[in-house]
Amino acid sequence: MKKISTLVLGLLAVAAFAQDKTANRTLPKVDVKTLTGETVNSSTFDNAGKPIIIDFWATWCKPCIEELNTIHELYPDWQKETGVKLITISLDDARTMQRVAPFVNGKGWTYESYIDPNGDFKRAMNVNMPPQTFVLNGKNEIVWQHVGFAEGNEDEIYDAVKKVAASK
Repeated sequence: MKKISTLVLGLLAVAAFAQDKTANRTLPKVDVKTLTGETVNSSTFDNAGKPIIIDFWATWCKPCIEELNTIHELYPDWQKETGVKLITISLDDARTMQRVAPFVNGKGWTYESYIDPNGDFKRAMNVNMPPQTFVLNGKNEIVWQHVGFAEGNEDEIYDAVKKVAASK
């Protein structure tokens, strides 16, 4: 019984620490590439004080594509209600990055899209497995994150966006 209590307390402490790491951590300043190959620094990501969603994905990741397709259907309503901007960061490397622009254009996604060919932004954001989604407040502080995608997760993302929009 004593071991179980110690284990539970330890897990709670780890969970609290993990949440604190996300709370109001500022977006790191890292160079990424546009779909046309231009270099842009993440410090320029802006949405006039409104929420931003940053979604790390890859062309080879089925849950990523499912997530972005699901959000695509809802995105116009989300923008209308909260002013949110979704920024996608492809984790495709130098070997597969040439597939990203045709893939995005073929899907008809209207998101602001970038490529992280060297994984610098991925490392700075501690992304281990796509899809990984972050919600930023108007000060570009990370206020929420989620790893993976299953049906219904889009509602969790939007709930986080609405909280940010309401706290403005």
